[in-house]
Amino acid sequence: MLYLLDANVIITAKDSYYAIDQVPSFWTWLTHQGSSGILKIPSEIFNEVGSGSDKEPFYKWRKDKLTAESLVLAEAVDITILQKVINDGYASDLTDDQLISIGADPFLVAYAVADSSRTVVTMEVSKPSAKRNHRKLPDVCKQFDVKCITTFQMTRKLGWHVEWKP
Repeated sequence: MLYLLDANVIITAKDSYYAIDQVPSFWTWLTHQGSSGILKIPSEIFNEVGSGSDKEPFYKWRKDKLTAESLVLAEAVDITILQKVINDGYASDLTDDQLISIGADPFLVAYAVADSSRTVVTMEVSKPSAKRNHRKLPDVCKQFDVKCITTFQMTRKLGWHVEWKP
């Protein structure tokens, strides 16, 4: 099983419940799981995480060579699968603006479609009524029979926990 992380897993964790200065063990754990081949982030997704000041702990972690080597999925997307995900999962006639609004989500699904042992991890919430570029990852994953879970489901499955000691 390989877990493929959406950018919102990283961004939401950084901005809220696992801030790197408060829960540094989460970030060390992510890097370790990446090194162990348990989870990866496609390069297209990793690039969505963005950049910031080298003085900020998160961006130091994000730009660290070990982080990238450990977490970034080292393979190219199958263009045929990617095009099928875009056409069938979103729409075949998307405008450039609509493609931009989707971001790299189709890449994430395409990498998972390429290998049925992969699971997409996202904080997006299903919205089955959404159409075209407004579709949510859980719904597109479901359409392509790709497993899709949240950050918290992944951390439970992998046994990560925080231990606070007085």
